Amino acid sequence: MTRRRHALQDLTWLEFRDRLAQEPVILLPLGSQEEQGPHAPMGDYVLAEQVALMAAERAEAICAPVLPFGHAEFFRGAPGGIQLRAATFQMVLEDMIGAFLDHGLTRIVVCNGHTTNGPLISQVTHKIRRERGLVVPSVNLWRALPESEWTRLHGESASRARGHGADPLTSVYMHLMPGSIRLDRLRQPPVKRKPSFGLASVPFSGVIFNSGGVDLPLDALEVADNGIGSGDPSCASAEIGAGMVEWLVEWLAAFATHFRRCDPRNPAIAPEVRT
Repeated sequence: MTRRRHALQDLTWLEFRDRLAQEPVILLPLGSQEEQGPHAPMGDYVLAEQVALMAAERAEAICAPVLPFGHAEFFRGAPGGIQLRAATFQMVLEDMIGAFLDHGLTRIVVCNGHTTNGPLISQVTHKIRRERGLVVPSVNLWRALPESEWTRLHGESASRARGHGADPLTSVYMHLMPGSIRLDRLRQPPVKRKPSFGLASVPFSGVIFNSGGVDLPLDALEVADNGIGSGDPSCASAEIGAGMVEWLVEWLAAFATHFRRCDPRNPAIAPEVRT
């Protein structure tokens, strides 16, 4: 086994202690154990961890072990998922961040691979700033991809390819975990979204009524039998996944490098520009 200097799980505690003086940026990946359609593995946290590990290596940061479970109430109907209650998720995340803050490490970046975690992450980071005076940034990995990258990689299929159960995760799986996608289930006929109260569903948050959105506490399988919220996974490819991963790793590494020169206690101060 190759020991990775950028992976906290590979270091002894003495090796990590010796790194404290360098004040490294800590990348904290989060994900979820949830259904990703009939063709993809449920453990999408593996993808968030891999992106964070590659970015940490490129930025000379340190990647913490991934938190594999997230807050995903609308996936409870699918067996095999593991969902944390909102309060549990917040307490675990606060404890994880606190474990680094207690040893003087103040530059922590949450690398979130599950969108529904977002509001809870925000509550935790606001609490930490109130109580400790430190700003902890959080990035949504899969939503960070700009429209220009979607268009470059997917061309005219960009809008059709995007959604839960489709891209970006299907292509990223194909690239980072070759053979993980069940190709025989990838090109099934699309499942019609099931209405609720006779109204068109918006996966997986609610319905549309007279052109306005109404939130409903729906389960994913109440909306689509196959768990695909939107998007066409047949648009995915390993080549597209490689392009997505390269952009995300470079972007995340660049932010980590920038943040290392920032003062987490004073976001009004810009770091010195290096030429």
